[in-house]
Amino acid sequence: MEKLITEFSIGLFFWQSLIFLIILFVLKRYAWKPILSAVKQREETIKGSLEEARKVKKEMADLQSENKKVLKEAYQQRDEILRVANHSSAQIINTAKEEARVEAQKILQNAYSDIEAEKQNALSELKSHVGQIAVLIVGKVLEENLSDQKKQQRLIENLLKDVSLN
Repeated sequence: MEKLITEFSIGLFFWQSLIFLIILFVLKRYAWKPILSAVKQREETIKGSLEEARKVKKEMADLQSENKKVLKEAYQQRDEILRVANHSSAQIINTAKEEARVEAQKILQNAYSDIEAEKQNALSELKSHVGQIAVLIVGKVLEENLSDQKKQQRLIENLLKDVSLN
């Protein structure tokens, strides 16, 4: 390094400076602009990519938010459908119970009506039967001598023993 300082040559310095300036001019003229434009283009590409990445990230966040919203709505709709279904099933069960109760009451009422009708039929048959027996007893009593009271009493008792009430 000392040799360079002690053996300084103006001619060499001139030519080195001239070559440096020519190289600098050539680089500025032909290489500097394309290099700078390439660097600028690369910088813009990187900025665009970063901006695009931010947009995509924001869209992803929006989509996730919308997905959560749609999922929440779906859960709400599911809950509403289940609530309506439970309510409907409860109504159907209550309606079926009420219809069964009404039908049972109808059946009981019909049974009571049938029993009452049968009872009335039995009573009227019994009355008819008792009437026939009474007529038979009266006829037999009239056939016998009506003057003897003891005979009449014995006859009625014998007839009552013979006749059974079915």
